[in-house]
Amino acid sequence: MLNQFVTPDLLPAAPEIFILVMACLIIFADLVVGQVQRWIMSALTVIALAGSALITYTTMDGQTVLTFSNMFVDDLLSDFLKLVVDLTVLAVVIYSRSYLVARNLDKGEYYLLVLFATLGMMVMISASHFLTLYLGLELLSLSLYALVAIDRDSARATEAAMKYFVLGALASGLLLYGMSMVYGATGTLEIGAIAQAIFHGDANKTILVFGLVFIVAGLAFKLGVVPFHMWVPDVYHGAPTAITLFIASAPKLAAFAMALRLLVYGLFELAEQWQLMLMILAVLSIAVGNLAAIAQTNIKRMLAYSGISHMGFMLLALMSGVVGGQVDPFGTLNAYSSALYYAVAYVLMSLGSFGMVLLLSRAGHEAEMLDDFKGLNKRSPWFAAMMLIMMFSMAGIPFFIGFFAKFAVLLAAIKAGDTVMMLCTTTLMRSL
Repeated sequence: MLNQFVTPDLLPAAPEIFILVMACLIIFADLVVGQVQRWIMSALTVIALAGSALITYTTMDGQTVLTFSNMFVDDLLSDFLKLVVDLTVLAVVIYSRSYLVARNLDKGEYYLLVLFATLGMMVMISASHFLTLYLGLELLSLSLYALVAIDRDSARATEAAMKYFVLGALASGLLLYGMSMVYGATGTLEIGAIAQAIFHGDANKTILVFGLVFIVAGLAFKLGVVPFHMWVPDVYHGAPTAITLFIASAPKLAAFAMALRLLVYGLFELAEQWQLMLMILAVLSIAVGNLAAIAQTNIKRMLAYSGISHMGFMLLALMSGVVGGQVDPFGTLNAYSSALYYAVAYVLMSLGSFGMVLLLSRAGHEAEMLDDFKGLNKRSPWFAAMMLIMMFSMAGIPFFIGFFAKFAVLLAAIKAGDTVMMLCTTTLMRSL
């Protein structure tokens, strides 16, 4: 006898459904509006993002709800991240309008790809199953590849898109292979069930660790950390500035959510293994990102290497949640909340920094070289002050948001270090 089909609860996925419906509406609208009424596409996109944010906010109740056969989760974390993603993409679309019009890139496919990328991010954020996670990841990735190459007359953009596509396909393959090994070891693709199987010792530890290596490698690419950072400066530099603004902001939140769902929610019992990997990635990213940024003359490449360093700080907070296989409830919560705060702070800083580059660009000129900012205070003191605030915040100068984000991460890391010292001292005293 066949199992009876159970209608899933659609309310937790209401923001995603609204975005999808609006994307379909934009497809039809693009067929009927002319070049003069192109503003309608932008208006529909703004309505879609604002409506999704409003739905997310009004349905936010702090309860955890699983739907679609436990493949989709709606909790406080997902609601908060979706709200920030919607507002971030909304700012990107509003920022980018004049830039795109001046370069004849204000096309229906831009707004369509932006909405599909946003939908992919939202699916990733609410994924509680490997299939859902991978579906959202590929929807986001394929949209980004197309967005980078949206300027078909630019050889630089086409080259950047090809590099991004080839390396992205490789990283997706690594991630998928790691997921398949975890499935082979646990017999399930559901993130919660994987955590239970590992906790009860029902999984093959050797296969799990091998799968974990591939998963961390895939995550490292999506976050753009060393040594999987090769695509970041080339894509940031090659893509139109409006697209760089989009890539450098909201997708980082989706990548953070993916790391949290996979490592903390699913593979928490393997924390001692993935902590060491994250520590190496974090230290290398902070060192290489900062040193490479010094030598750059192109501000987009400089901000790209700076972003690599910032993602290293975020990984530093993620790895501070568990020490020696033991959990301190306050310390763990503080570490993961610091990582979340850092991710949101970086998105705001990146939005402001690339937004300034975007606003200073004009038709036929890209303000992307450091020399283009010489004398900015004489030309526009207001823009110069805003850029100064963004750069100080990126550098972590007191008392800007970047300082408080770095301070929170370093406090979490120091607390984890103190706990390690205490555990080592206790072990030594017992041995004596």
